[in-house]
Amino acid sequence: MDTSAIAAALLHSSADAVIATDRDGTITFWNPGAVRIFGHCADEATGRSLDLIIPESLRARHWAGYHEVMRTGQSRYSGGDVLAVPALHKDGRRISLEFTIVPVKDAAGRITGLVSVLRDVTARFEEIRELRRKCAASDPR
Repeated sequence: MDTSAIAAALLHSSADAVIATDRDGTITFWNPGAVRIFGHCADEATGRSLDLIIPESLRARHWAGYHEVMRTGQSRYSGGDVLAVPALHKDGRRISLEFTIVPVKDAAGRITGLVSVLRDVTARFEEIRELRRKCAASDPR
């Protein structure tokens, strides 16, 4: 099977969000999965900062990590570890995400940006929270 056809199928799927950013954190690619998960069409997101989907209270921490990856080229979330974070939907509600990142490099090996694959796990997160609440309420201690 043609690898470019596989890549195109993944990039244009609506199952998971695929978002690419440049070194400054400006969105350069926003797939149909990102539209489904975040509610912004590609034209609304492309060219904007990732702040579009990052809750304000988490932005400083996010940008510190982002710039560290740009500086060092290293991230534990590019080797298979999954990061779980809250994010913002266009309508203002918070959603829960799990994602990985992959640095994008130029021919000289310099990082030019990142690609993230993100999955909406809001329903699962809320289900676990409700189960924990029920267990705590029924604990006789």
